[in-house]
Amino acid sequence: MSSIRRYLEFVKPYRIQIIGTIIIGVIKFAIPLMIPMLIKYVVDDIIGKSGLTSDEKINKLLIIMGIMIVVFVVVRPPVEYYRQYFAQWTSSKILYDIRDRMYTHIQKLSFKYYANTRSGEIISRVINDVEQTKTFVITGLMNLWLDMATIVIAIIIMFYMNVSLTLVSVLLFPLYAISIKYFFGNLRKLTRSRSQALSEVQSYLHERVQGMPVIKSFAIEEFEQTQFDKQNKNFLEKALEHTSWNAKAFAAVNTITDIAPLLVIGYSAYLVIQGSLTLGTMIAFFAYIDKLYNPLRRLVNSSTTLTQSFASMDRVFEFLDEKYDIVDSPNAIECKDVKGDIIFDNVQFTYNESEEMILKNINLNVKKGETIALVGMSGGGKSTLTSLIPRFYDVTEGKILLDGVDIRDFNVQSLRDKIGVVFQDNILFSESVKNNILLGKPGASDEEVYQAAKAANAHDFIINLANGYDTRVGERGVKLSGGQKQRVAIARVFLRNPPILILDEATSALDLESEHLIQEALDTLARDRTTFIVAHRLSTITHADRIILIEHGQIVEVGTHDELMAKQGNYFKLFQVQQLEHHKDEIVAKA
Repeated sequence: MSSIRRYLEFVKPYRIQIIGTIIIGVIKFAIPLMIPMLIKYVVDDIIGKSGLTSDEKINKLLIIMGIMIVVFVVVRPPVEYYRQYFAQWTSSKILYDIRDRMYTHIQKLSFKYYANTRSGEIISRVINDVEQTKTFVITGLMNLWLDMATIVIAIIIMFYMNVSLTLVSVLLFPLYAISIKYFFGNLRKLTRSRSQALSEVQSYLHERVQGMPVIKSFAIEEFEQTQFDKQNKNFLEKALEHTSWNAKAFAAVNTITDIAPLLVIGYSAYLVIQGSLTLGTMIAFFAYIDKLYNPLRRLVNSSTTLTQSFASMDRVFEFLDEKYDIVDSPNAIECKDVKGDIIFDNVQFTYNESEEMILKNINLNVKKGETIALVGMSGGGKSTLTSLIPRFYDVTEGKILLDGVDIRDFNVQSLRDKIGVVFQDNILFSESVKNNILLGKPGASDEEVYQAAKAANAHDFIINLANGYDTRVGERGVKLSGGQKQRVAIARVFLRNPPILILDEATSALDLESEHLIQEALDTLARDRTTFIVAHRLSTITHADRIILIEHGQIVEVGTHDELMAKQGNYFKLFQVQQLEHHKDEIVAKA
């Protein structure tokens, strides 16, 4: 029930609209309850009334039918319209608020969470599960009360008409309630299990659609079909298990609701034969049975959909309960007027406390405007070290100081605003080139965008695209080459103009022409900024003020390129190996 209580916090701002919708709905559902009374009146007081001429009967019939036509043609349609409109409007606003809260939550979750969670799972919760909770608003908070109001009004009218016959009509209510509790008690667990299986199918599908070039290039369509079938079959099994239990519930409950009219028909007919009940009352009573048990059948359907809604609520709030790894301290300060002096003070880091340290005893003093290159074998901890500066992760032990202040004392957003990052694989959104550059500084002028693109050596290729800066680049920038994507990513950092710069393998896996253009742009970008360069290709960082060789999470050598070459240590060996490989590549290319 905690999920329901938490959901009601989103409902609370719209309680007036919900109450208004229920009142309108009661009027809407009450109007049809006049029909059985109309039947009784027509049968007993017009058709079966002795002492009236045919003309008098016809006049009374026309009067009562005229009143009913006004009620059903003039009054009921606008009532129905506004009930539907306000119900949908209110539920849509509530779902909007929930998704808005979830997106805020998504942006606060750390890199660690995304490293362990598939994006399809997140999308499923924000889209599918939130949509499923709409049933709770429409059915649980509105229609459920309307159906109950209909039942209460119908019973009151039936008691007014005949007490004993009404008691027979509601005789099976306790059995009905017991059946609902028994059968639908287990549905919430089964529904949640089915929802989880569906989200797993969606997650798998999302990954495979993104990785379709890999599937096609390795010609593994049949293998992937088999893998997808496993996921799909798991969902099928959960769905059928849910369906089986649901079908049993409907069979039992509908049997009970079908028996009740038989009891009423038999008993009312007996009363008519005995002369203690009029024929019109019997017909009206039978009509009220339909009005009484139709809402009960809807309640059965509602139980199924509400169970799905509750299971989805659980998944929504389970996601919203994910803890943030990176949080602002209570007295966090704004990061402004940054000079760029950075100190790593005995920094140690591990992704999980149960695992060994990835970074060990890192001590490094970086001065304002200095360019630091981090080199070493893959997996040594270079990228991990730079990811600690913008607090993508927090240090496990030790501290990092920016201008003498522990970075954990800064407001996270203001800290990251002072840092520009260029990754090896920069993600572009499927919008225009201009909008992707504007991510660096939303609201910047067109001229600022053009200048940033020119500084990144991107302007020339952009203006030659089909629609220039307005060209849409496709998902993850698929319509651009690797070098073009990288230059757009560099342009948005130029636009931001941060005092601290992190270049994480920014020129690897590019052709020579692209590498030259990008290296030139990066050299310009790094000027007068505190810069960290993570590099695999050592020839690109020989100009750095200091080169840090990291092996197995530890700093093993520090110095300029010339100093480290003269030392003839591990850096020297690594550089020699790369030079030899480069020389071989040139010979092969010439051949």
